[in-house]
Amino acid sequence: MKTSQAQSHPLDPLLRTDRIPHIWCPGCGIGTAFATCLNAMKDSGIDLVQTAMVSGIGCSGRGAGYVKLDSYHTTHGRAIPFATGLKLANPKLNVVVFSGDGDLLAIGGNHFIHAARRNMDITVVCVNNFNYGMTGGQVAATTPHLAKTTTTPVGNPENPFNAPLLAYASGATYVARWTILHARDLTESITEALLHPGFSFVEVLSPCPVNYGRRNRIKPMDMLKIFREKTIIRNDARPTELDLDFDKGIVLGKFVHDTDRPSCVELYDKTCRPQER
Repeated sequence: MKTSQAQSHPLDPLLRTDRIPHIWCPGCGIGTAFATCLNAMKDSGIDLVQTAMVSGIGCSGRGAGYVKLDSYHTTHGRAIPFATGLKLANPKLNVVVFSGDGDLLAIGGNHFIHAARRNMDITVVCVNNFNYGMTGGQVAATTPHLAKTTTTPVGNPENPFNAPLLAYASGATYVARWTILHARDLTESITEALLHPGFSFVEVLSPCPVNYGRRNRIKPMDMLKIFREKTIIRNDARPTELDLDFDKGIVLGKFVHDTDRPSCVELYDKTCRPQER
């Protein structure tokens, strides 16, 4: 008589399986972004016992609650300062911030630019779904021009952040952008970001079918089609050429990856700690 064996997922050792199924909506890309982040952690060879994940508030912010590592689910917009505190308290930690565009670039925008300026040795994975997905689909700092949201029903009159340019201009020493459709490239970039000393930023473009997609009449598969047909991979592109404009086409790739300058902790030790005699 054959006995049935429970099949496990390759990422089960990194997941709090008791909290599965997750809350993310059908067609949402956060699960793919989260899986690539976990795969990158495995591929990088970093010590996972010495690794912590920090998330803020929002759909992507639930990531820290699903990972079977030391984790911190923080207040809205404050993922980066909490991550900064962890790194300063224990510089040996690998600190990963996994959160959304609203959390990191809007309410948390000031923390973002100063962590990049200081070159904090943390890895920031920003899932950008072009709106505030968890709270009803309001306009965000990353909503494309003329896109419809609950608070811009006739179209967004403003232009969105060019997130890679913001990171670069603030001082980030590793900057990349991919979509969830480019999972292998995304995994490779996050792997490199984890191993890169200094502030590393990886933007992940992701569909939000329930809010952004529905209001802009974009079905989940149509969004993936847009990610395939309206993007171009151009590594080392100038950050000023990375506007979030689907009509012109979205540039993907690794834009900053060979910059080397002292991290915040290195500068602190050099400046503030008494010299050994």
